[in-house]
This record gives sequence, structure tokens and C-alpha cells, in this order.
Amino acid sequence: MEERDIVVIGASAGGVEAVASLIEALPRDLAAAVFVVVHFPPHTTSVLPRIITRRGGMTAMHPEDGTPIELGCVYVAPPDRHLLVENGFVRLIRGPRENSARPAVDPLFRSAARAYGSRVIGIVLTGNLDDGTAGLMAVRSAGGLAIIQDPDDALYAGMPSSALRHVQADHVAPLSEIPTLLVRRVGERVEQKGAGPVARQQNDEVGISEMYRDALESPRAGVPSGYACPECHGALWETDEGGLLRFRCRVGHAYSIENLLAGQGASMDAALWAAYRALEERAALTSRMGARMRERGQESLAQRYAEQTEETLQRAELIRRVLLMSTQEVPVLEDGPQGQNVAD
Repeated sequence: MEERDIVVIGASAGGVEAVASLIEALPRDLAAAVFVVVHFPPHTTSVLPRIITRRGGMTAMHPEDGTPIELGCVYVAPPDRHLLVENGFVRLIRGPRENSARPAVDPLFRSAARAYGSRVIGIVLTGNLDDGTAGLMAVRSAGGLAIIQDPDDALYAGMPSSALRHVQADHVAPLSEIPTLLVRRVGERVEQKGAGPVARQQNDEVGISEMYRDALESPRAGVPSGYACPECHGALWETDEGGLLRFRCRVGHAYSIENLLAGQGASMDAALWAAYRALEERAALTSRMGARMRERGQESLAQRYAEQTEETLQRAELIRRVLLMSTQEVPVLEDGPQGQNVAD
């Protein structure tokens, strides 16, 4: 028999305050090691460990790669690094982004499930979209506990709501009640029953997060999806894990279906801006060429460049309207000079 002594916490928007409040309410001598992922942009500084420590809670730190795991400590993922749990120590890896995030919640949760099985307690707090759902499924499948913040209590309900839709939660509670739940459940005697189907499916993905060559070169699980990775544009493979659709590309970028949709939106926006820039540059260049031809008395060439400039500006105007409109609006397009809609 072993004891529950590994706590993994994931949050995104609104997560700094939520995590700090939760850990502040825990006893300093809690007989567990706590691991935290909150989404931070890559080029920022995280002061979450300092906030936690100043509030008088457990000692918190940004660990280094290979830091030994000790009970009573809080290990916070630094920006631009995945925090992974191995047997007895932590890993910090600049591996492929998951759900467009690094650090991401899912790699932490699935690595803890693989290393410690039934000893793990997974907690999903406030945040947008659905990072953490797949990882919490792995924790539950490996025999661990699943605690989800009540979506009505969360500042941002996306992550808790997604977890509730897909994971059989052991507890759904407002943030203020989760510390009491943890104190009660930490230290419980448990048996290791082995990984269930979802946990077994995700075990190999830990090696992908750590960028082990064998894991990266192994065939991806699932079937070709027909979609491209928004980050590297490689082919995505699709898997269905207990009703949760997930996607992963050759080099390891991974997405839930909600995050894939968000990633496609960002990729499309970048493509539209690139097209708009290229058209504006082309219009400026053809206009300049027309002026040069006119100065040289080559009126027919000047006229051809003027027509190209006008045509290019019409295309640029169409893209400008698309960029300006919201997702709910439909652009009203005027007819072009030949009586055709400029979208044709």
C-alpha cells in the first residue's frame, strides 16, 4: 500500500490568484509534493512562487531540471518550459507546445499519472478552452483522484467545464473548499491497480514531451485527420480517448479539438495579414513603375501598370474588410469594375 502524496494543479486565465489562494490555505507541513502549471507567455517572468511563499503557505520554487521531489514543496513551471514528473525528480523541457502552450497542463498531469499512478491527485482550476482535460483523464485512468473547480465558481469556466464533460470527477467544489478536500485526501492509503486504457494511450506521449528521439520517430497513434498543424503545418493524427478528440503532429505539437480550432483561427489571421501586406507592397511597386513609364513617355506601359495597381488595391481592400470584421459579421462586398463581385 502507498499514500496519495502527489498533487498536480493546472490553471490558465485567472490562475495566479486561484493557485495562490488554494496553496495559502494548505498547511505548511502538507505531506505531499505539489506541482503547478499556469499558462504564461514565453518571454515573461513568473513571480507565482514568490507570491505563494509571501502569503505564508508552503515553500514554492521554480525548479531546475533534475530537482529532487520533496514533500511539503511546491514546484511551479517557469515560462516556456514544460514541467514533467519522473520517479523521484522533475524535468523541465522545452518540448513541443501542447494546446498552443508551454508550459501546458496535460504534459504535467500525464507524466505524474505514469510515474505515480494512484498516488496522484489532479486539480483543474479556472481557465479558457480545455487544456488539462486529457491529462486529468490520464490521472483518473491510472487510479488517481480528479478534483475540478466548480465552473460557476471559476473566473473563467472553460477548463473546468471541459474537464467535467469528459472526466468522472471525484469532487467538484468551489475554490474555497478544495484545500479542505486536499487535506482530507492526502495521505490516504491506496493500491496501484495499473494504468487504464486512457493512461496507457498517453504514456508514450510523455516521451514526446521530453523529445526522446525514439518517441518522436515512432508512428503517431490514431489516424490521419486531414488537418494541418497550425504551428508547423505538418500532418495531424487524430485519436479518440474516451470521447475526447485529440490531434498530434509528427514533431509533437498537440491539440484538443477546441484548441485546434483556436490555433487555426490564429494561423488564418496571420495568413490574412501576410496577404494584405504583400498586396499593399505590390500596389506600391506597380504604382511606382507606372510613374516611371509615364515620365519616359511610355503611356501604354504606364496604363498597364495603373490597371495592375487598381486590381491589386481592390484585392487588398477585400482582405482589409475581412480583417476588420468580427466573427459574427458578414462582409458586404461591392461589384468590381466588370460587374463581378470582387470576391469572385
